[in-house]
Parts: sequence; structure tokens; C-alpha cells
Amino acid sequence: MEKKLENKEQKKYNKGQVFTKIMAGILALMMLVATAGTLIFSLIG
Repeated sequence: MEKKLENKEQKKYNKGQVFTKIMAGILALMMLVATAGTLIFSLIG
């Protein structure tokens, strides 16, 4: 019983970690896109 509970908690934790990594990736991508966009617009303008 104890091992089953531990596995469930571990899976929950792993899911949270994956979600956090995905969110961090999306935020980093948005930052890069915004920076690149600003650079391009400043170059054109």
C-alpha cells in the first residue's frame, strides 16, 4: 500500500515538473519573440 501511494505522489510531482518546464519554455519563447520583434521593428523604423 505504501509503495502505491508513493508512486501516485511521484507521478503527481512529475506532472507538475513537466507543466512547470513547459510554462518556462513558453515564457522564454515569448521573451525571445518579443526581443526579436523589437529589434526588427527598430531596424526597419
